[in-house]
Amino acid sequence: MKYRKLGRTGFEVSEIGYGAWGISGKQWIGASDKTSLEALRHAIELGVNFIDTALAYGDGHSEQLVGEAVKSAGREIYIASKVPPKNRLWPARPGIGIDEVFPYDYIVSSTEESLRNLRRSYIDLQQLHVWNPEWIDRDEWRRAFEHLRASGKVRALGVSINDHDPDSALALIETGLVDTVQVIYNIFDQSPERSLFPACVKRNIGVIARVPFDEGSLTGRITEHAAFPDGDFRNYYFRGDRKKLVVDRVNAILADLSLEDGHYLPEVAIRFCLSDPAVSTVIPGMRSRSSVDANVMASGQGPLPISVKEILKRHQWERNFYD
Repeated sequence: MKYRKLGRTGFEVSEIGYGAWGISGKQWIGASDKTSLEALRHAIELGVNFIDTALAYGDGHSEQLVGEAVKSAGREIYIASKVPPKNRLWPARPGIGIDEVFPYDYIVSSTEESLRNLRRSYIDLQQLHVWNPEWIDRDEWRRAFEHLRASGKVRALGVSINDHDPDSALALIETGLVDTVQVIYNIFDQSPERSLFPACVKRNIGVIARVPFDEGSLTGRITEHAAFPDGDFRNYYFRGDRKKLVVDRVNAILADLSLEDGHYLPEVAIRFCLSDPAVSTVIPGMRSRSSVDANVMASGQGPLPISVKEILKRHQWERNFYD
């Protein structure tokens, strides 16, 4: 496992982090707690030292599993969590004031609830789970962040940027009030490269790349007839004709890369993210030991050749399946 600086935090985090939404027991159906804990512990054994979770993931269940896995790690593990919007609207909506989403007392109480779930006295990185640039001059979130850091309950602070909207955090980065940003970045959505990543490098802001597989599209395992369990988030994400659209796009990538099948596509997808030096860590979901093994292996392969990156630039795909 290779490690990178998480911006100005000073944390040396694993290039491959652990995205813990999928082990929440809600929205992603199929993994038992036993299997999830095995995957988490295996990831830690293989050198993963950064885990990203959230209070909203299974109403704290993901945090509880992370806390259980980390307590016997035997070394420092950096945990990132998130304060969910009080109005439970993802993404943040224009025109809705911060008093309805992140009032001061709510940010503090949510953080304290996460600490109880994690069974920890501090969170390494606390993030707002949505962001609206209209809030930038409001003091609710600023005062809450300052209080949490001063009290020792939080070591670093960040935001999780709204889906496919990286430029919405540019003004926030310029304030110097956050240490990290978390953003969708993958072969299909390369938009953070244009403005967000240069701004982060300039300000020494850590970048957490989420959704490297586009919720499964870039694993190469989505077919036109793929079926997911009742209640699984992917039934919504891949509704209608979207599975066929994904298959066509993935087949075009495989053809351009001269890959006979999608076996190597997940490795390519992760290495694509890690090829940009602005990225501190990439956080795929990993609900089994085999997924952990495959994803961790990508850390040792280095950046993609320039020729491959040029090919992948042609496969950018502007759309929002979260809508």
